[in-house]
Amino acid sequence: MATSPLPPAPADPLRERAARMKLFGLLAHWEEHASAPWLATILEQEEVERGKRSLERRVRDARVGRFKPIADFDWTWPTEVDRELVEELFTLEFLKTPANVVLVGPSGIGKSMIAQNLVYQAVLRGCSARFISASDLLNDLVAQESAAALGRRLRRYVHPNLLAIDEVGYLSYDARHADLLFQVVSRRAEQRSTIITTNRVFRDWSEVFPNASCVVALVDRLVQRAEIVKLDGESYRLKEAKEREAKRAAERAARASAKTSKKR
Repeated sequence: MATSPLPPAPADPLRERAARMKLFGLLAHWEEHASAPWLATILEQEEVERGKRSLERRVRDARVGRFKPIADFDWTWPTEVDRELVEELFTLEFLKTPANVVLVGPSGIGKSMIAQNLVYQAVLRGCSARFISASDLLNDLVAQESAAALGRRLRRYVHPNLLAIDEVGYLSYDARHADLLFQVVSRRAEQRSTIITTNRVFRDWSEVFPNASCVVALVDRLVQRAEIVKLDGESYRLKEAKEREAKRAAERAARASAKTSKKR
């Protein structure tokens, strides 16, 4: 009579957690410590600390810099902005597709602020991400002196789950720069999401990369699967500067008035 196979031994959740954290010393002496009352507490503390260190490392690697939180974005200032689409982007569903995001609009309207917040949210949710200006990215790649060095540096920008390239269009670049941007974008296409902020509509990118034959292909790779957010309006930075100057003028007037009152 054939015997039924023995059921598998029940999994030990604590041991599985220790294995995921690769605590090989503890695993080697598991039987000695498996029933210790402090074991679950130690594992939880280790998980929390590793989570903190992982987040700190991802934030550092993202190089997102200082930025205003999206909660401070003045939705009433732009004359054109699809708020519903922007708020949908913050669900980060586009990372799962993966899809690109292109933020188009004049300087000072909030494109970089939105991109920085998206990068930061991606980091908080466990993704690797990086924020960099177009000029820093392209100058870094051009500076590589050998094909091997260039390959290693390209991997730095191809690898993150999310790459935000800021301010495409503010400067003009030669064909070599265009080819390098095309390499970054094409290697990431349909594999990882890329955010682009630009002050130029796509038909004007031939002026950003004059004499570059890859511009059409570059744009094609970006928009093949992309959410395009158009913003328009006057510079919010200029608005803030005017408000600061008005506040200072009012304070000066108040001080002058107080001095006049004292003299009387």
